[in-house]
Amino acid sequence: MKPAPEDATILLEKRNSVAVLTLNRPHEMNALSSDMRRELLEALLLLGDDDEVRAVVLTGGEYVFSAGMDIKEMSEIPDERIDDYFRSMVRYLSKIYTFRKPVVAAVGGIALGGGFNLAVVCDMIIASESAIFGHPELKFGLNPLFGPLMQLVGMAKAKEITMLGEPIGAREALRIGLVNKVAPPDNFMKEAVAVAEELAKRSPKALEVVKKLSDVVPRLDKASALELEFVESAFLFSMPERKVLMNEFIMNQFLHKIHKPS
Repeated sequence: MKPAPEDATILLEKRNSVAVLTLNRPHEMNALSSDMRRELLEALLLLGDDDEVRAVVLTGGEYVFSAGMDIKEMSEIPDERIDDYFRSMVRYLSKIYTFRKPVVAAVGGIALGGGFNLAVVCDMIIASESAIFGHPELKFGLNPLFGPLMQLVGMAKAKEITMLGEPIGAREALRIGLVNKVAPPDNFMKEAVAVAEELAKRSPKALEVVKKLSDVVPRLDKASALELEFVESAFLFSMPERKVLMNEFIMNQFLHKIHKPS
């Protein structure tokens, strides 16, 4: 893999079956510029075609995840480019949201506005005890990304978070179901990589199905949701991989029994 150029806003590191993507604008608190969003999209396209990579960790490093959109850049957008600018935001967030491999956000420090959006479109969030989430957009006359947040915390809490814009600490984020785990500042990256490594051991096709169902099922009525889940179950059951994995599981259970102390 070629070394990243000195001005790269996204750093890519492969650790066997896990890729770590790091937002790299530390002096701007990882504000999400157009260049950063483009480079992140390019990195995900590259990783999507890399069969060695089975899971991705997205982080901003130890001290800050992302302070949000690059406000200076946004303030200079001419009216005729507003649609293009926001369409570019849709493209990179949609790529993460629909990425066929699991993406784990490792959040240290602040994740505000667009940085908050970036975290919630990932499949899981591992937060440092120092993490702070918040949506201050309404104070600037803008709207936060509502849909993915609502799926995580529910309608009432999503309205509270987006309308009031009050910061949320890591422990509160865990309590309301916004994040999956909270770890000490010196250990949250290790925890996020460990979760990604565990996901990388799972069947890629089964993970794809779970990601699809988590997106589609909440929008269906109960009968349609049940039917879709069993259609996907039948699809996975018909794959040769299923027999191999089931036989491995049965053999491991058998070996565990015969080696278990009396």
